[in-house]
Amino acid sequence: MKTKPDLSFWKLWNLSFGFFGVQIAYALQSANISRIFATLGADPHNLSYFWILPPLMGILVQPIVGTLSDRTWTRFGRRIPYLFVGALVAVLVMCLLPNSGSLGLSVGAAMIFGLIALMFLDTSINMAMQPFKMLVGDMVNEKQKAKAYSIQSFLCNSGSVVGFLFPFIFTWLGVQNIAEAGVVPDSVIWSFYVGAAILILCVIYTTIKVKEWNPQEYAQYNGVQNVDEKEDKANWIALLKKAPSTFWKVGLVQFFCWAAFLYMWNYTTGAIAETVWDTTDVKSEGFQAAGNWVGVLFAIQAIGSVIWAAVLPQFKNTKFAYAISLVIGAVGFALVPFIHDQYLLYIPFVLIGCAWAAMLAMPFTFVTNALQGYGHMGAYLGLFNGTICVPQIVAALLGGVVLSLVGHHQYTMMIVSAVLLTLGACAVTVIRDKKTTSVAK
Repeated sequence: MKTKPDLSFWKLWNLSFGFFGVQIAYALQSANISRIFATLGADPHNLSYFWILPPLMGILVQPIVGTLSDRTWTRFGRRIPYLFVGALVAVLVMCLLPNSGSLGLSVGAAMIFGLIALMFLDTSINMAMQPFKMLVGDMVNEKQKAKAYSIQSFLCNSGSVVGFLFPFIFTWLGVQNIAEAGVVPDSVIWSFYVGAAILILCVIYTTIKVKEWNPQEYAQYNGVQNVDEKEDKANWIALLKKAPSTFWKVGLVQFFCWAAFLYMWNYTTGAIAETVWDTTDVKSEGFQAAGNWVGVLFAIQAIGSVIWAAVLPQFKNTKFAYAISLVIGAVGFALVPFIHDQYLLYIPFVLIGCAWAAMLAMPFTFVTNALQGYGHMGAYLGLFNGTICVPQIVAALLGGVVLSLVGHHQYTMMIVSAVLLTLGACAVTVIRDKKTTSVAK
């Protein structure tokens, strides 16, 4: 097997640049789904159910995209065609979803329309997102892989900052941030429009700049004798049976982490509307202001993540860096219910960003290192996405029950997230990674 060549910084950058646009779309979805459906009339105890569709589509779509792209060889590459098609669909749906309440439909019909649009949006985002992870797995050598995923993490967080801030910025520019009952404000609608435009431009850039290896080159660099034959015989059950133990151990950590963040995305708007603006009325100006401020706080979280991503390489022990990051994030979650000043909320969300930085970079570094020589990188990474999706599905199904158990106030769900991240930090101790003893610079 030939050694994969070192890539220049800009080649590593180009591999992931489209992720910037994809993450803007994902950030808009993450920060505004609860706000949109609450505005349409959803009960807080039912909000978590609207979050089942995104991870459910992820667990279905990403293994399919991974497996099919393992078998795809075209003049445009094997991963990029899926990236491009996913982005095109996402652009279309981003123009439809925020208009769910503006089409003259009844409340029930508007929610059904919104759910269908959300299903297609998350399907297309997952289809566009997965190829970036696989491109790094395909084309980057082990020495540079942590650096490549760090660049991807930086672009991911930068896109998140832009997407999270859009509603706040548009409101500051004078776009209406309140609307009649059941209608999503223009500030949110225009955020989705502009995010869609940036997404397609970024994906076009990556499509032009990145040249994937042909089947022969891929086989030489990845130790595959006959690419077409070997990839065709794969099936998901067999791959999971052969998966290295690291795959499952990192998955355990992922379970606690992604459940924690699902509750953050789901309940933060209601939480700070109550603790800072002292309202639970979704039609009020205070609730919509809280919705904008959630975008600001999520942007602060992303900035904290970028800063912490620069600190992580200084740790000599990868597992310790992973665990301490999750503990810091748990402290951030635990502080949220006790802070009643919107600006002081910057502090806990910077701390939450530390956990997010580790969650974005470290799991894929552990797993792709463990998968070297296994083949079927795309299929494995698609299956590994189940460790992101399954906990979100479970958390979404249980969200209403958990909210009732902890007292019906949405801010108490931040304490639940703190407990979950702490359990994730404890689970890091079971990971054994022989190939990576430090966080690569």
